[in-house]
Amino acid sequence: MVDGVTDKFMPMLLGESGAVHLIREQVRTASATDAPVLLTGESGTGKEVVARLLHQWSSRSRASFVKVNCPAIPNELFESELFGHEPGAFTGATSTRIGKFEQANRGSLFLDEIGELDFSLQSKLLQVLQDFRVTRLGSNEERNFNVRLICATNRQLEREVDAGSFRADLFYRINVLRIVMPPLRKRSSDVPFLMKYFVQHYADRFGMRPAALSPSAMRLLEEYHWPGNIRELENLAKSYVVLGSEEQMLALLREPRGEDAYACLPIDLTTPLRIQSRRVVQHLERRIILGVLQAHQWNRRKAARTLDISYRALLYKIKEAGLPSLKPHNAASPRDSFEDKAGL
Repeated sequence: MVDGVTDKFMPMLLGESGAVHLIREQVRTASATDAPVLLTGESGTGKEVVARLLHQWSSRSRASFVKVNCPAIPNELFESELFGHEPGAFTGATSTRIGKFEQANRGSLFLDEIGELDFSLQSKLLQVLQDFRVTRLGSNEERNFNVRLICATNRQLEREVDAGSFRADLFYRINVLRIVMPPLRKRSSDVPFLMKYFVQHYADRFGMRPAALSPSAMRLLEEYHWPGNIRELENLAKSYVVLGSEEQMLALLREPRGEDAYACLPIDLTTPLRIQSRRVVQHLERRIILGVLQAHQWNRRKAARTLDISYRALLYKIKEAGLPSLKPHNAASPRDSFEDKAGL
């Protein structure tokens, strides 16, 4: 999924809990209007899915849905990205660029993580939202636009307003209709449904057939607190499909998270950050490759396809990570050798 205009993404709000039914009703009600919508909730709760549903269920569904990831835009490029520019507007501007507001004309504009927007840029955004007119950099011509504004944040914007880090007038402009996305731990009854869905999705995608999760494993998943919400559950389902082991999957839940996850890593005060960071990445990459090799019974060609890298690249990474090139404890069986050579 990439930022910008999309027309092939089919959003689905998965789950059967009361919280999900309430969100569906709120989305249906809001999609019948053009009023701005503010989506709030923790990261990974599905705010972008709801934003796309608001667009798809509205009368604007035939026009563009344009996503803007606010933290990803450097301050100096904000006006160019959102408002567009003409040739010669600044160094490197050699052609006309249509901004996000114009791209979303007659459609929906989704400002993701608007709470991260620099305070100095908030007034510029507010002015455009008040007038519904935009002027490209390097031009004197004002252009009208007609968009449905949808914003999302994982911050408490009321607190940001009180602290002086978010403009009150901008907050009131975007906070007309609000939909609060509950964390997954507040809708744990949806966990089995979501897990089965994502396991099937990635099984089909990777061409694998993992066994159904046992009732005991599913109970543990329901009782888990899910700090990463649906995004974490989706990644866990993907791991289960690849690893094919409940034990290895559940071990991932018991691993330290947040700052604790790095407590065991030695800190070297004499080594540059880039070198220490590379060591961490290499450690994680080794674990992933090992897990995929185990899942495929050490068939390296299948592992390479799952990892979406070339066979030669996998062999290089196996050597670089210090992993055995064949099955541990005994040499590869004749079948394994035949499959590697045949590319099966």
